[in-house]
Amino acid sequence: MSDSHQQDTIYAQANPELGEFIFDRKVVDVFPDMIKRSVPGYSTIIHMVGQLAERYAQSNSRCYDLGCSLGASTLAMRHRITAADASIVAVDNSEDMIERCRQVLAADSGEVAVELHCQDLEQTQIEQASVVVLNFTLQFIAPSERNTLIRKIYQGMLPGGVLVLSEKLHFDDDHHNELMTELHHYFKKTNGYSDLEIAQKRSALENVLIPESVNTHKQRLADAGFVGTEVWFQCFNFASLLAFKPKL
Repeated sequence: MSDSHQQDTIYAQANPELGEFIFDRKVVDVFPDMIKRSVPGYSTIIHMVGQLAERYAQSNSRCYDLGCSLGASTLAMRHRITAADASIVAVDNSEDMIERCRQVLAADSGEVAVELHCQDLEQTQIEQASVVVLNFTLQFIAPSERNTLIRKIYQGMLPGGVLVLSEKLHFDDDHHNELMTELHHYFKKTNGYSDLEIAQKRSALENVLIPESVNTHKQRLADAGFVGTEVWFQCFNFASLLAFKPKL
């Protein structure tokens, strides 16, 4: 879209009445720039989601992009899936995100069928899933609801299916956690964000984005039944894990 590459200046001016971060039209308009400049390794994760979908998508199955935002993972999967009669289900609870994602998909040449749903993930039915992607989505779900969501995903997956879980991390060691936070902030500064922007966005996200440790994620996945859970990508305090539903 013509306005999809606007520069992110949402937090560039001091705002004493700063509210919580929400995925509204303002964020949608600058989202590609925001995530490129804020999440180290994001483009690598998206690229690999496509490769993973090519490898693990099963015939007559569904591939889910949960918390799809503008559909980056959906597009990556759409252009790499070769399994017969596989389709994609993309879900987000932001009407503004879904509206823009629909426009992005309409302009895309991919042939794999995509269903778009604007709903909370607790409303989403997971069925016949061979690939499920949670790219920086679980961190925005209330911690008390995360176990239920992961169990639901597991139950809706086919044997041999893969879950891609990408998250911002918290580290149990205070020194290491502080170091990773500082390195992430430096990454954002080198991408043109000011100290004010970094501080204001951090404040806006404080009660919205709640990160967890790798061990917490691994334990939750194991409790749900997933096996082979490992970190396949990490840069500072951002990581992506793979988890598998055992084959029969």
